[in-house]
Amino acid sequence: MSTRVLMVQGTGSSVGKSTLVAGLARAFTRRGLRVLPFKPQNMSNNAAVTWDGGEIGRAQALQARACGVPASVDMNPVLLKPQGETGAQLVVRGRIEETVQARDYQSRKAILMPAVLQSFATLAAKADLVLVEGAGSASEVNLRAHDIANMGFAEVVNAPVVLVGDIDRGGVIASLVGTQVVISQKDAQRIKGFIVNRMRGDPTLFADGMQFIAERTGWQPLGLVPDLPEVRTLPAEDAADLDEKLAHAVRHSKANLDQNAPLRVVVPHLPMIANFDDLDPLYAEPGVHLILSKRGEPLPECDLIILPGSKATLSDLACLKEQKWDKQIAEHAANGGYVMGICGGYQMLGATVADPYGTEGAVGQTAGLGLLKIDTVLSRDKSLEHKEGKLAAEGSKVAGYEMHVGQTTGADCQSPLIYMDNHPEGAVSANGRVWGTYLHGIFNHRAARMALLARVGGAAFQPDGIWYAAGADLPAQHDQSVEQALDALANHLEQHIDLDVLLQLATVPAGI
Repeated sequence: MSTRVLMVQGTGSSVGKSTLVAGLARAFTRRGLRVLPFKPQNMSNNAAVTWDGGEIGRAQALQARACGVPASVDMNPVLLKPQGETGAQLVVRGRIEETVQARDYQSRKAILMPAVLQSFATLAAKADLVLVEGAGSASEVNLRAHDIANMGFAEVVNAPVVLVGDIDRGGVIASLVGTQVVISQKDAQRIKGFIVNRMRGDPTLFADGMQFIAERTGWQPLGLVPDLPEVRTLPAEDAADLDEKLAHAVRHSKANLDQNAPLRVVVPHLPMIANFDDLDPLYAEPGVHLILSKRGEPLPECDLIILPGSKATLSDLACLKEQKWDKQIAEHAANGGYVMGICGGYQMLGATVADPYGTEGAVGQTAGLGLLKIDTVLSRDKSLEHKEGKLAAEGSKVAGYEMHVGQTTGADCQSPLIYMDNHPEGAVSANGRVWGTYLHGIFNHRAARMALLARVGGAAFQPDGIWYAAGADLPAQHDQSVEQALDALANHLEQHIDLDVLLQLATVPAGI
C-alpha cells in the first residue's frame, strides 16, 4: 500500500491520546503494516534517548516500541521541556537549541514547520501508515496561527483527524461537541470521527451519548473504549498522569499493608520532576508501597527516599529547601534511613551544584543536601547515551540511559554504585545508606532492583525471601511488562474500535 496518514487529536491534555496511538500502533503492526509514530510538537520533561543520539518525548519512544522499531528523533522533531512557569528548553530534532519564553515561542512556530515537515517526510518514506499524535487540545483557537501541533499540521499534510474525549474526566459530550463549536468550519470538516476513552461501568449507559455526539457533530462514532488497568504499566506522559498512576498504586498496595508492612518508598514531587518512569518497576513490585509526596505536606515515614530526575536541578533544589524537605531528608538519613538520587536527584545529594554558564538560569552556585561528598558543575553539553553495566556491590546487571548536563566528582565517587564497562559511575556514602547515579532505568532489571531493595529491606527482598517470591510472576526485565501491556492494549482496542474503518479513514498525505 502507499503511505497513509491518520492524526489523533484530543479535546484536552491527558485524555489518552498517547496511549491510544501506542495501542493502535501495536495493533496495526501485528496486521503486517509498517507503522511509524509521529508527534510534531510535544511538551514533556519525560524524555527518552533515541538510538540516533538525540532525545524525544517518552511517549513517542513507547509508540516506537509498539511498532517494533528503534526510536528516532524524527518521531518528535520539536520537544519543549518546561523549566518554569513560562519558559521551556527547545529541542529540535533531538538537540537543544535554546531556552524560550512561551510568548516568544508562538512567533517561532512558523520557523519550525520546515523541520517538522522534513521529519514527517522522512518517516512517511519508510512507512505504510504514519500515526500522528496531536498536542494538548484541538480547540486552542488562540494558538491556531502558525500551529504545528494540531490542525495547522493536519492542514499542511492533509491528514484526516480522529478526536478523542475522556469520559472519566466528566463533560465528555460538551468537550467533543464544544470542540466543533469553537474551531473553524474548515478544521471541523477535517475531523472524520471520534473516540470516547476510559469508560468505567456499563458501556450501554452511554449509547445515547455516543448517538447525541454523532448527531450534533456529524462525525462518525469510532468506539467507546473501557478503562484498561494494564495501561498503568506503561510510562506516564506527564506529571499529571503520574499523580493518577500513584494514586492507583496506593489503592493497589493497601492489601500489602496488612502483610508484614511492605517497604515504604517516598518520592518528593518537585515541580520539574523528569524521567519519572524510572519509578515504574517499583510501582509494579508487590513488596513496595510507593508514595508521591506533594508540596505542602511533610514527607511521611518511610524506608527509602528517592529523588528522581529533574529538568531544573537548581530550582527543584530550592523548592526542596522551601518545603523543609531537606531537613527531613537529612534527619531520615541520620536516623538510619536510606536515600537515593537519580540524575538531577543525584546532583542534589552533593555538597554543591554550580552553574557557571547559566545553563539553568542565573550564573551561580548553591549548596546541595550534603549527604554525598560530591560536587556538580553544570555544563553546556548534554550527555545522551544508552549504557549497560552492573551494580558494584552485587554484580547484578543494569541497563538504561544517561540524559544530563554536568559533571559530578568527589570522594564518594571512589565508592561507585555501578560499573559501566569497568568504569565507576555514581557514588555511595561511607555508611552505605546514600546512593546516587546518572543511570535512568536502574530498576528495570529485576535482579538489580531486588538487590537494591534488599539493601533497605533485608532478606525479604533477596532471592529466597518473601517479597522476592511474591513477585515471582514478574519478568526479568520491566520492559517485558511494558510489552505485555502493549499487547493487552492492542487486544483491547481491537475489541472496542473498528480498526478497519480507521484504516479506511487514513489518506495519502499531501506533498509526500
